[in-house]
Amino acid sequence: MRAIAIERFGGRDELRPMDLPDPKVGPDYVLVRVRAAGINPVDFKLREGNLDAAFNHRFPVVLGWDVAGVVEQVGPAVVDLAVGDEVYAYGRKTEVAEGTYAELVSLPAAMVARKPAGLSFTQAAGVPLAGLTAWQALVEAAGVQRGERVLVQAAAGGVGHLAVQIAVARGAEVVGSASPANHDFVRSLGATEVVDYTAGPVAGKVDPQVDVLFDLFGGDALADARGAVRSGGRVVSLADPQPAGDRDDLQGSYVFVRPGGEGLDALTALVDAGDLRVEVAEAYPLDQVAAAHERLEEGHVRGKLVLEL
Repeated sequence: MRAIAIERFGGRDELRPMDLPDPKVGPDYVLVRVRAAGINPVDFKLREGNLDAAFNHRFPVVLGWDVAGVVEQVGPAVVDLAVGDEVYAYGRKTEVAEGTYAELVSLPAAMVARKPAGLSFTQAAGVPLAGLTAWQALVEAAGVQRGERVLVQAAAGGVGHLAVQIAVARGAEVVGSASPANHDFVRSLGATEVVDYTAGPVAGKVDPQVDVLFDLFGGDALADARGAVRSGGRVVSLADPQPAGDRDDLQGSYVFVRPGGEGLDALTALVDAGDLRVEVAEAYPLDQVAAAHERLEEGHVRGKLVLEL
């Protein structure tokens, strides 16, 4: 199969086209013909070796954890998926080796869900990691309820723009943090207020205070935004294992996103109901993956970047 892989950790110049053996298909696995692969910040962090302490790597490493495609083969223990099904998945496995920047990827069936009919393969590939992150943070960890106020950081980004819509679908009132160029976009997602994080501390701009803060950054950004949360509120963070900090009056949760078909089914239901859309900033052919990584590393991408095969 054709793939983009690295033979050692390093910069974008380590990304190389390769012909590699087709992945094996275990009893509980499905083989997916990749139509599109989502690109996430974790991809270039893995490429640089920043997650070497957390994962075993087997070179050559095919990067990529997000995929949308068509089932080409199923293992003998798989009963819920069939050849020809259009699917999507967040395919993080225990070993980093056979990722989604390839024509084929083999994944545990439990990670895979049927693709929303209303999304193209390109759009669907932008959902899994970012969508599951937002769902697990806002619904499972924070338990956002109707009538609550939620502050979403980086509300125009890959995770943030899906988080805004998920919170709105839960009946929450959303305050989004974004640069001025993205304010209209964030409002179009359903946010009732948008604050400019580039113009000084966010906490002083949020009135009344919020019930839930969704933090993506940790550090100074979290310390600032924490001041926008009412006493008794909740803080859920992707970056800080102790998101409540020194505030004993807050509940804190830390989320490291988990793969799972059930969560994707929940996101599909939102798409089908018209409550969740995906902003694809740009789609790149597979052989332009280095350019895609360069744009992602520059930051401030509205929505998602995707590879098309």
